[in-house]
Amino acid sequence: MKSILTGLANVIFPSRCVTCGVVLGHNNTFHFCPVCFSKINFIQSDLCSRCGTPFTGANRGDHLCGDCITSETYFSVARAVGRYETVLLDAIHRFKYRRDIHVGEILGRLMAAFAYPAFNIKEYSLIIPAPLHPKRLRERGFNQSVILARAVSKRFSITLDFTTLRRRIHTKPQISLGKKEREANVQGAFEVVSGEKIRKKSIILVDDVYTTGSTVKECARVLMENKAAKVAVLTLARAV
Repeated sequence: MKSILTGLANVIFPSRCVTCGVVLGHNNTFHFCPVCFSKINFIQSDLCSRCGTPFTGANRGDHLCGDCITSETYFSVARAVGRYETVLLDAIHRFKYRRDIHVGEILGRLMAAFAYPAFNIKEYSLIIPAPLHPKRLRERGFNQSVILARAVSKRFSITLDFTTLRRRIHTKPQISLGKKEREANVQGAFEVVSGEKIRKKSIILVDDVYTTGSTVKECARVLMENKAAKVAVLTLARAV
């Protein structure tokens, strides 16, 4: 009966590509048509071995970028699925700003299934999404990072904790700010509610987009200062 109902639903409400809307065939896991999927610029080596910045030109192989050599970062490694452009950018905007939770769940599955270079999700014991301030959460209606983190948690059976790390200051939206302004904007914005929950834990911090890294760096700093063993960062997209 279930298979019959599923078949009827597929006929009446066929699955469509999340970006261009073309009708898809059966068993299309990520709901992108082949043309749109081919436009996603997935990030693989060659990249910065710490922050995950993809290299171009003569910079071959994985090694530290200039920023990671000269600047302190509290996370041990950061990785992203793809560049924040074209199809991936459109899908994220539909999820985040048009409040399409279904698209967010699809992107979460993509994030959970991606083979990140030189990074093993199974080495970690706790997943924490980047938190929103309660005011921003009420305005948007959901935390996009929680939806993405839930997909990773489910696939790898790793505990999801979205209450221990809290955003205590309502800050300006980062999108309108430059790099230095972003760093200043989030300084002191986060706190850990119960340090015992993260003590000696290997944590994956999940966010939707890594732009300058200001938000995830500040989150990682707070987690490490509360005695986490290590913090890695996973994002859906990377602005480069």
